[in-house]
Amino acid sequence: MSRIAATFERLAREKRKALIPYVTAGFPFADITPDLMHAMVEAGSDVIELGVPFSDPMADGPVIQKAGERALALGIGLRHVLDMVRSFRQRDAHTPVVLMGYANPVERYELAHGQGGFARDAAAAGVDGVLIVDYPPEECEAFAAQLKSHGLDLIFLLAPTSTDQRIQQVARVASGYVYYVSLKGVTGAGHLDTAAVEEALPRIRRHVTIPVGVGFGIRDAVTAKAIGRVADAVVIGTKVIQIVEDQPREQVLPQLSAFLRDIRGALDS
Repeated sequence: MSRIAATFERLAREKRKALIPYVTAGFPFADITPDLMHAMVEAGSDVIELGVPFSDPMADGPVIQKAGERALALGIGLRHVLDMVRSFRQRDAHTPVVLMGYANPVERYELAHGQGGFARDAAAAGVDGVLIVDYPPEECEAFAAQLKSHGLDLIFLLAPTSTDQRIQQVARVASGYVYYVSLKGVTGAGHLDTAAVEEALPRIRRHVTIPVGVGFGIRDAVTAKAIGRVADAVVIGTKVIQIVEDQPREQVLPQLSAFLRDIRGALDS
């Protein structure tokens, strides 16, 4: 059983919901990411989504775009991201790590390291799952098979505009969990309509049997608790980036830990 599946199974037994924070690798400082990941776990996070910096992130709003640009300016690439996961694994063998990003860095990595090199090296580093925003399910079955052969889950986004056909296509290929984008638009956009999320999830679950996480627009304990009532996981990205982006180095971990502890408390209440 994968670390992701084991984590969701344990949480289901405990009648708890997964807290999944997102942070861009190499942000806000090039060498802080492994310590930041440990702080997330200590504050109650169950899975970590680690963003792979990319110059043209189509699904990301200005906050996460800016974080990616800063990480790229510090020289952070996919090879460095895998090194960060490897460093994290020296102290944490249990918390699932999901890489979230775009096809271009993966395909460039494979050009340099050979076909299948990404799945091989990601698994060796300790990655558990991969979410590639611009890999549609109907075009990545070979990639999914590569990941599966190395024990990695392939995670997909679903949106309010997803048709039943698209949900069925995702259900055939996805593993680990699916990520429901609660808003039309990019990360950080709009106001979260919890009633609309509550209405959408039963339609997704008619086809998808793995856990469903919800993200985009969750900014505080109140919205996290509301989403946690209906979803299996709460994903928080833009707010995490906003909390750490302008902090002096010594305040990054304490400020983020305090925020995530508040979210964890709300989900468990």
